[in-house]
Amino acid sequence: MYPTVADVLALPVVRHGRPRVVAGAEGLDAPVRWVHVAEVADIGHLLKGGELVLTTGVALPDDPAALAKYVDGLAEAGVAGLVVELVRHWSHSLPAALVTAAGRNGLPLITLSRETRYVTVTETVNGLIVDAQVAELRAAEQVHKVFTELSVSGGDPAEVLREVVRLTERPAVLETLSHEVLAYDAAGTDPGELLAGWLARSRSVHVGERAAFAAEAGWLIAVVGARGDDWGRLIIVTDEPPPHRYVVVAERAASALAVHQLVARDTDSLERQAHRAVLAELLASPVPSAELLARASALGVPLPGRRLVGVAIRPRLTDLRQPNVSGAAVLRELAETVSLATRRARVSALVAVTDELTVRALLSLSPKANVDAVLDRLAAAIRRPRVVAAGTTVDSPAQAQRSLLEAAHVAAAALHGPADEAVHRLEDVRLRGLLHLLADDERVRAFAARELGPLLSRDAAAGTRLVQALRHYCEHGGNKSAAAAAAHTSRTAYYQQLARIEQILGVPLEDPESMLSLYVALLARDLDR
Repeated sequence: MYPTVADVLALPVVRHGRPRVVAGAEGLDAPVRWVHVAEVADIGHLLKGGELVLTTGVALPDDPAALAKYVDGLAEAGVAGLVVELVRHWSHSLPAALVTAAGRNGLPLITLSRETRYVTVTETVNGLIVDAQVAELRAAEQVHKVFTELSVSGGDPAEVLREVVRLTERPAVLETLSHEVLAYDAAGTDPGELLAGWLARSRSVHVGERAAFAAEAGWLIAVVGARGDDWGRLIIVTDEPPPHRYVVVAERAASALAVHQLVARDTDSLERQAHRAVLAELLASPVPSAELLARASALGVPLPGRRLVGVAIRPRLTDLRQPNVSGAAVLRELAETVSLATRRARVSALVAVTDELTVRALLSLSPKANVDAVLDRLAAAIRRPRVVAAGTTVDSPAQAQRSLLEAAHVAAAALHGPADEAVHRLEDVRLRGLLHLLADDERVRAFAARELGPLLSRDAAAGTRLVQALRHYCEHGGNKSAAAAAAHTSRTAYYQQLARIEQILGVPLEDPESMLSLYVALLARDLDR
């Protein structure tokens, strides 16, 4: 917002005086907050800092000690620089004591060898400063308007960060207080470079205010939260100290993000959204990109050099049929439960709801981890009724897709099976797993309809439960007594049901192939439903 000393020296009105820097050249980039003409020596205590002091030197002493004290007072007040006209008091050069004191304090000391109209200098520079302040106020007003509209329209984090980048032309990152990256906009730079080593870098950067610039990192940081509940940090990456306008952008963007989180209570948390985006790309990309690996690492889940296990968790149907509870709410709660379980077990994992039925997780374990023990511990931490399924353990991010897909297939197949396994694996689902893989094949559906069609029609027309009676018979391997007990029916009545089934279908149930065909048809129908 303010011109520097070097900017002032470049103005025509100043260049007319033939300015020459005789000391403190390293301070020429200091901002000039105001231009002040002062002839008295005892002026330091009256200044606020940032002034460019102009003098003819007529009232300054010639005593070296007094001159040093004069310069020390200006430096202590924080002035931007001192300009001395070499016309009235000193005509050719400044006293050595004055130059030495300025050099010792790093204070820019400039001489003008020609008479200069100081009133014109002050009018010009102070006019520039006022114009810049007005422009800054207008820019801040525009910033407020942009982020207010985003808050009202429910702009999501991606939209907020997009506006931050547009207004600052700098990369922006939204992270949790645990330094996991929730969203980012690289502003056209390399995302992999932006996110490389993010967790370690971010943990080392601290600020004591809600919005402050960390010069050592080159980060402008604004805390995100509302009602005393802080949950994240918005970071604008800038190599130079940011202008006030950037601070306004950071503060208003942080407010918009906090408002979005408050009104988005019925959706996934930002953390789950970030995890879902990475999981979705892993499922869609056989070979993960370097950017995707960097994003996963920035979420605290490194993938290269780790043992990776895809996990799928599905609620039992009773969960999804609770009155006044939507399936989406059940899955969101389940995803948060799984995430909490992984954190308590100190397991790095991507966890998210990936479709209308399933919560997926990708566990990232150390090469020496006991995978079975970790899975059992996680399954125990997830309240039943749940189906927890695991894919094959793999050692490369390129194989993560296979493990995730396997886990989903196993979970879907195990959902209709017995609930006696804490963690279901591919070898556990056997025929049910094969049928699940073939569930979309019209030939399988036609087979099930052909085998069970007459029985389904009789149940629908007469209100009988012959299909259920057949299920008990097949599940108990043809043991009629056990099947009758499972059906809570007397043996006599149950035997009559079996005879009616044989009559309707026209097949002997005791024939192994008939029982197997009917059982396969029942399993295929379950998966289709």
